[in-house]
Parts: sequence; C-alpha cells; structure tokens
Amino acid sequence: MDDFQILDAVERYIRGEMSPDERLHFENLRKTSPDVDQMVVEHTLFLQQMNRFAEWKKFRSTLHDTHINLSEQGKIDSAKLKGKAKVVYLWKRYKRVAAIAAIIAGVTTLSISALVNYLTPKADNAKVQELSRDIPNLKQQQSSQVDEMNNLKNEVNNIKNKINQQSIPFKAGGTGFLIDGKGYLVTNAHIVHTSRHIAVTNNKGDQFRAVLVKEFLDKDIAILKIDDDKFKPLSSIPYGISKVESDVAEPIFTLGYPRNDIVYSEGYLSAKTGFNGDTLSCQLGIAANRGNSGGPVFNHEGEVIGILSTKETEAEGVAFAIQSKYIYTAVSELKKDDTAYQNLRLPVKSSVRGMDTKQQVKKIEDYVFFVKGD
Repeated sequence: MDDFQILDAVERYIRGEMSPDERLHFENLRKTSPDVDQMVVEHTLFLQQMNRFAEWKKFRSTLHDTHINLSEQGKIDSAKLKGKAKVVYLWKRYKRVAAIAAIIAGVTTLSISALVNYLTPKADNAKVQELSRDIPNLKQQQSSQVDEMNNLKNEVNNIKNKINQQSIPFKAGGTGFLIDGKGYLVTNAHIVHTSRHIAVTNNKGDQFRAVLVKEFLDKDIAILKIDDDKFKPLSSIPYGISKVESDVAEPIFTLGYPRNDIVYSEGYLSAKTGFNGDTLSCQLGIAANRGNSGGPVFNHEGEVIGILSTKETEAEGVAFAIQSKYIYTAVSELKKDDTAYQNLRLPVKSSVRGMDTKQQVKKIEDYVFFVKGD
C-alpha cells in the first residue's frame, strides 16, 4: 500500500468516518503495526495544529471585518490609527477574545501532551510478577504487519466481510472460576483491566462471551458474567468459598490455564500473609506459571481459600494468593452499589468434602475457565 492510501485510511479513522467494523479492523491493525500506530498519532497532532491555525486565521479575519465595520459606522477613525497604534487599539478592544483563543490553544497543547504520555510504555520494576500470560499465537511478526497493510489496500471496499471471518486478537490470558451457577466468575483484575472484549473457555474447549461486572483494583479482584446464549446456567457449584484463614502447612492444590488445557498443581500454605507481610494475600509453596492468575486455590476439603495472583521473581516455588474472604467483601460491595445483583449467591458448602483429590478435581474442573482479554 502506498503512503497516500495509508494516509487516507488514517484520516478516515481520525475523523470518525469508518463503519464500526472498519474501525475495529483498523484498531487491530494499529495494535499489530507500530508504523501505522505512529502515523495515527503524528497525523492526529498534525490535524490539531492545522485546526488551531485555521482558528487563528478565522480570528484575525473576524478582527479585520470588525475593524472595517466600526470604521464605516464612524465609531473609530482608521486614518488616525497607523502601524502599531492600530494593533494596540485592536488588542485593547478585543484582548478578551484573544485570551480565550490562547486558553483554547493551551488546553489543546496539554491534551496532546497527555496523549503522548498515555502512549508511552511505563516501566515496572516490581519484585512480584503477575501471573497473567500473553497469548503467543496472536503475536504478529513484521511480515504479518506487511500482510495486514496489503490486505487493507486490496480489500478496503469489503472490510466488513473480512472482519466477520477474523477472531478478536486477545492478548492477555489467565484463569477464572464460577462463584454462581448463573454464570458469575471471579478472576484477577489485572487480567481484564482495560479489556474491551472478554471471553472464557471451559475445559471442553467451549468459548463464551463475558462482560466485566465490576473490578476492585485495590484487591486485584474482578467479577465477570458470562453473557452468551450458548451458556447454560448450572444448578450448583461443587466447592465452597471459605470465609476464614487457613492454617500454615495446610496442603493445597490449584487448577489453572498456564497453557490451553487445564493444569493441576499442588503445594502447601507457607504463610498467612503475602509479600512483605501483605495482609490481603497469603503465601503458597507451589509452582505457579504465567496463566495461573485468577485460578482457585483449594484446601483438602475442596474449599476455595484464595485466588492465585502473583509469584516472587527472586525465589522459586513462592506464589501469592488473594485470600478468599475478600471475594465476600467484593460481592458485598457490588450488591451495595447495584441492587441488580442482590440474587448473586456464593457457594458456602463443599459437596466434594471427603473425596480423594483425583475425584475432587474431576468434579471441579468443569467450573474453572480460561479467561482471555484484548
């Protein structure tokens, strides 16, 4: 595609002249092509500068016309106003208008600065690593970026049909589990934060559309709702969610999606607090990988005691989980904020109590989902 055609697509995108499907396709292209994304940013700044210049020209023209009208009405004597005197006169008479124009220009400049800062990646030097994972098969290499640009050139008139054949390019992946049979799940907020589209997949490979009900960034908890006609509500959930702290050395196990099929891991509770004594979480002695974020942590009675969230980067086999009692806190806050969720009921009792771990996993795995966000 030549520069003119790319520029035309960029301008249509900035001016809001694309259909929703075209816009979605172009935004996906921006994500996979740094060159196109940079062109959008630069052209946006250029158009804003041109608009400011046009406004300034319009302002000067208005001053000129006003001066002529006042002169014709005899309210000013143009003959006596020459050179700098005329400029001073007009400035004193219309300095308020000029000040407003200057303020508008200043606000525009600050907006541009905010846009540039927003697009600049932020460094993260934390010693605790979130356990959400990238979805590797959706990373685009340079050759695929060129292919996308060529597709935009060759198919610009039938983009809508092309969009319908493409899946949403999910970037972040983690785990979630049901807390209500009507389709409510809990996961980590850092997996779906800023996501416009969310999907969940069960251990049979069935994918469902989901929506974010509420996120609690201070607790790193998000509540999702499966919003898909294909999903059939479940009558009961086999595990309970514990309201109390577990004991140190208690055996635990997790189910999660560090890859595309469900993975079992086992370990023990090593401390009742998390990293640097954090009381929101507890410390686990367990192997955890990217993709385990949001996964349930079970005790030997089949009760959820936490939500796996992070691991320590400087030590092997040390992970942290948000304590399960904060699930109750989050749901309570949700109900207080929105009465539409008054019927959301958390499972309290475990129906897998007394079973061996193998049987427990078979009963539980259908309620644990792979969570994806774009």
